[in-house]
Amino acid sequence: MTFADLFDRAAEYDADAEAVSAALAERRSDLDATEAEGDAETLPPVDPEPSPARVVADADVLAADLLVGGAARESLDALRSHAWTTLVASDPLLDDAAAVIAALADDELAGDWRDAVAAWREPVAQPAGDHPALASAYRGGAMQVVSFDPSLTGPQAAAGLRDRMAVSVREPRAFATVFSPAGLYPEAVGGEYPGPDRDPRSMEPVEGGVDGHPDADQHG
Repeated sequence: MTFADLFDRAAEYDADAEAVSAALAERRSDLDATEAEGDAETLPPVDPEPSPARVVADADVLAADLLVGGAARESLDALRSHAWTTLVASDPLLDDAAAVIAALADDELAGDWRDAVAAWREPVAQPAGDHPALASAYRGGAMQVVSFDPSLTGPQAAAGLRDRMAVSVREPRAFATVFSPAGLYPEAVGGEYPGPDRDPRSMEPVEGGVDGHPDADQHG
């Protein structure tokens, strides 16, 4: 199941970013902390070196990528188009996004989406009770988080996070604006940026890069 197939199926549902955020807030308010993966002492050590090429998309952005398009899809297309970037996500983070998709669309689409994203992401384990996006970032060496949540993207939150971890949290539109594969490539990989090297819909390699990104496929 490709992302192109998933986006085509999702287009029949009418959802917007506000509905996605509301569904995620309800999901997380109902969750018990014991549903996460364990205490920090029982988890494997954190291995990855922090890198701006390692990115976490919060559950609202993951769900909006599928159901809404727009800035969320533009942000994740930038990652899908480059094999040297890494989407980092814990299982609880994917569970949250899949639950939102099931609530706003249907269970079958949510399951197929989860399979596709699970094959793409790099998994990390998170301590019980931690925020899934922030835990994925610090456990997975991700220096960038994309989220619609104002409690993460606001100035006060940003200042507090900087005191604890090397991470920037941005809304999808801001992330899509500042994320520069051409500028990041020399640091992350080395050498001259060759352009996108992967089709963002099939996730298949593209020889010699491709020109630009597909449109944002907005709907809803």
